[in-house]
Amino acid sequence: MVNKKSSNIKKGEQQHTHINESINKIREEINKHLDYLEKKLCKESDTVWGKEKAKLTGFNTEIEHVVEEKNKKIVEMQDDLHAVTVHTSKLQSFLGVHQIGEKVHQYQRYVEDMENNDMATEVDIKIKQVSEIEKILSDLQLLKSFGEVKVCKTEIAINRETTVSREAQVESQKQSHIDKMAMHIETKTKIDDIIKMSISDMICLSDGRIIVVEAYGIVNLLISDGKLQKQLRIPGEAWNVTQISKDTIAITYPKELAMQIFNIENEAVTKVFKLQKYCYGLSFSNESLAVGLNKDEIRIIDLEGHTLKSIQIQNAFFLNFLVYSDNRVIYTDYSGKAVYCIDVSGKQIWEYKQDLSSPEGLCTNTYGNIIVADCNSSKIIVISKDGQDNKVLVRKDDELICPKCICSINNGSYGFVCDGSGRYLAKFNLRYE
Repeated sequence: MVNKKSSNIKKGEQQHTHINESINKIREEINKHLDYLEKKLCKESDTVWGKEKAKLTGFNTEIEHVVEEKNKKIVEMQDDLHAVTVHTSKLQSFLGVHQIGEKVHQYQRYVEDMENNDMATEVDIKIKQVSEIEKILSDLQLLKSFGEVKVCKTEIAINRETTVSREAQVESQKQSHIDKMAMHIETKTKIDDIIKMSISDMICLSDGRIIVVEAYGIVNLLISDGKLQKQLRIPGEAWNVTQISKDTIAITYPKELAMQIFNIENEAVTKVFKLQKYCYGLSFSNESLAVGLNKDEIRIIDLEGHTLKSIQIQNAFFLNFLVYSDNRVIYTDYSGKAVYCIDVSGKQIWEYKQDLSSPEGLCTNTYGNIIVADCNSSKIIVISKDGQDNKVLVRKDDELICPKCICSINNGSYGFVCDGSGRYLAKFNLRYE
């Protein structure tokens, strides 16, 4: 046992060194690419200015040469004019003056042509910033880390183990997941200046931003401190939302009996799936979507809109909130005052009805425990993955009145909760005490 631990320490030191080297390598690659872009732009600037400078220098030289030549011609014309007027007849004088007038007209036209020449224009050398630069700078400000350092634990087999010690270990593990769990409210931000209608759904994106959907209305994209980044230009009357990938979300539209796939950055609809029924709750897992239809069906579909499973259920209320994970679907029944867990075949794994008055939004943490917002009782409750244990994490006294939507990020270590009226957005931390 001691030898294995010593070996583990040595391995950890090597892994720690490797992590630091990986971070330095990332920085080197970024700096290398930025240096390349800088040199490329400077070279392009030198080339452009070199061409323009050569044109301007050549134009000046030409003007100086022409002026010198024309001055000589003017002197010659003055001599010719004097000779014509003194030594010739009136007819010859007239013809001579006419010829001189034609030459003057030619010079005048030459001057006008020079004025209209492109080389006679004033030149400015400017840089036009690529539109992606502003987006990259914005994304960099949102970037919180190069990555996440995790500790992955592997059980070490011990030959001698009594039944009593094994049971104690299991019990201790269960206690640490539920009994010792605590939710701490970090911040509580007013958002009623942003949200003008009731909220139907909210999710945390993988980069820490938040999407808040107003019922049959606007889809708001907030940064992690609750401030509005932008309102997404999404057509239709949205209801529920889930994230598929970094820039892609899915949204349900009950009145249109449809669901849309939407790109956040391009603000464009990429796919539309007609579901032929009122559609509400939505969750993504395993390259497929689980969507709640009316009160009686949860449909599993792939990313092309094909039905993979159709699970028939009987809910007392519309299927507004569900979580799809580990081939299980967990959903709330607001009017039935219950939380249900089923597998993808439709078989019920467990149901939970203890001390619930109106369960709505729910999410999971890294251990698979389910965190539920019980709106009318102003409580947030955690239910163990097997549905056997529970604990109240937040009560009405904690000033989270009527919580409706809840979402988590970073393996459930922190997340956000809001009420249905859009009065507040609270950030929470989950800890084990």
